[in-house]
Amino acid sequence: MSNSAALDSFLDKWRSRWPEWRVAEAFVPPAQRELAVAWFALLQEFEDAMNIAGDPTPADAKLGWWGEELRDWSRRRSRHPLGRVLEPRHAPWFELAEGLPALVRLRERPHDMMSAFAAVQPLAEAMVAVEDGVLDRAGKSESPVLRAQAIACQLLASRLFAAGDGAVPQEAAERPGAGQAWAQVLLAQWPPHAGEATPRRLWAALARSRLQRFEPGAQGVRPLSNLRLLWLAWRTARA
Repeated sequence: MSNSAALDSFLDKWRSRWPEWRVAEAFVPPAQRELAVAWFALLQEFEDAMNIAGDPTPADAKLGWWGEELRDWSRRRSRHPLGRVLEPRHAPWFELAEGLPALVRLRERPHDMMSAFAAVQPLAEAMVAVEDGVLDRAGKSESPVLRAQAIACQLLASRLFAAGDGAVPQEAAERPGAGQAWAQVLLAQWPPHAGEATPRRLWAALARSRLQRFEPGAQGVRPLSNLRLLWLAWRTARA
């Protein structure tokens, strides 16, 4: 497979996970579109390692490989196809590599809400710092705490989608409707306007919308009509 075809396969894999992006992407500046999808595709690789089912050994090995790859990106060397797009961006790739072990801890059921956010916070902060470099966000010092909190909520929501009630903190796990209640907690903690770059703001809005429509069990996430999707993307882009 050529480098171009390999890159396209990773970008297309992310787009298949987020078909809503076909509408939302129209509101992203053209110069940022490939960068944004490459960055989000990288984050999806990390989420997949976090949400592994069964034997975690292959996922742990993959995270270890990614740690070395990101450290190489900080030295302007890359092997992965996504590095073609991302590695030239000036960003703290080494610090992101140091935060990846948090994904292993996030597979475990947290004790309470505070411990859930404490586990994910260092990784979320590293992602904020990298995103500033990747997406050339103006006013980079604006709301870094809120932006990290928003990313933390999105990661915890991803864990809830994958693990269901298994992602609910211990203190609430035995209550009826625990998964739905935890979704509501995450929505309450999720800052809707955290000063993100437009691509992240749009992706976060799509993720929040999924969480709002989340129904534990077989139903999963209720579908969103194309009209509502267009309205959501337009309103988010204008924020």
